[in-house]
Amino acid sequence: MSRIEPVAEADGYTPRIEARVEGGVGWMIVSNPRRRNAVTYAMWRQIPQVMADFAADDSVRVVAVRGDGDEAFVAGADITEFGRLRSTPEQVAEYDRVGREAGEAIAGIGKPTVALLRAWCVGGGLGLALGCDLRIAAEDTRFAIPAARLGLGYRYAGVKTLVDVVGPANAAEIFFTARRYDAAEALRLGLINRILPATGFDEAARDYLAGIARNAPLTMTAAKLAIRGALERPAPEDRAAIDAAVQACFDSEDYQEGRDAFAAKRPPAFRGR
Repeated sequence: MSRIEPVAEADGYTPRIEARVEGGVGWMIVSNPRRRNAVTYAMWRQIPQVMADFAADDSVRVVAVRGDGDEAFVAGADITEFGRLRSTPEQVAEYDRVGREAGEAIAGIGKPTVALLRAWCVGGGLGLALGCDLRIAAEDTRFAIPAARLGLGYRYAGVKTLVDVVGPANAAEIFFTARRYDAAEALRLGLINRILPATGFDEAARDYLAGIARNAPLTMTAAKLAIRGALERPAPEDRAAIDAAVQACFDSEDYQEGRDAFAAKRPPAFRGR
């Protein structure tokens, strides 16, 4: 996979986005553990290429996004860079453009995406997680959007995504109070889909991802298009694309394989075609 190379710090330490493919899962790992995996400008720039690589790789059935280690998912943007890279109107516009393109790359990939959340998921990190289709959290994870305590403004796209997930009243509470939520509260609000034990989290998450990876890729693509379309008002802009994706399922070898496997009472072996 091609990469936009990040810049090493003075002591040689290099925050980066790591990518690998294992067992049908494309892993995108946000690696900046010194700062609870805060995302640098260079890291934001890497994300669209990683997503493009996963989209083009037929062996990738599901994309998992996680932080490096078990002390945090992503703490948000690396604010230590702001004085150098986000202090003028031109720099703010450029930084926002790069962040927006990273978010659009995650939200726009046609394959299922799952955020695996540990310990802390705050600010821009929560925004990154909300760009994924599903969010799985360890039971000790804490969530927050502390913008109101920092004087920050959130772009419309990020606010809309939160509203789409939790509804306007819950989104208002999350922003207005800027308080921390535990995993049980996050589940109740709809911020996350599932809570897993902190002990054995990685193994349980891998099992969850493997279950998705075994399913029919064309079906998941069609469902994802329809789910996105359902959020558009008054109707999906490209209903024809959704209908074509559904028809592709019925025209596929996988549809025949699914029926054959059901009749034979065996697990299906889908090939994405």
